[in-house]
Amino acid sequence: MARTAVAYSPLVPNGHLTSPAGTTIDSTLVTNGVVINGVDPERTVLRVNNTATGAKNVTVKTGSGSQSWMAGQGDFVQAVGANTGSEFIGPFTSARFQQKGSKLYVDFESGFLGTITVIKLPKAY
Repeated sequence: MARTAVAYSPLVPNGHLTSPAGTTIDSTLVTNGVVINGVDPERTVLRVNNTATGAKNVTVKTGSGSQSWMAGQGDFVQAVGANTGSEFIGPFTSARFQQKGSKLYVDFESGFLGTITVIKLPKAY
């Protein structure tokens, strides 16, 4: 099945971003994962909340194709503790994680419950 697209919540330079609610991690997201389209890995941070009763893993998948020449380092797996506030993951190296077509893939361990927010860091001025 297709991955669920999750859009960016961009931070505003010299401004603010009211904390977004995030996308609910449900059985569809656990089964299929998510995709971030038009990704800029070096400016991407994930905010992940786990409301499950036990720690669960979130996995950022290594990229494919010639642009991902560091993919041999493997996936990035981060345990998110049970009933945590927020775990921030990233930014990422495009040479390791960017998929063909400027995408980033994120997977969740079975039983993961919570939310994911994709934050885009602004360019420095």
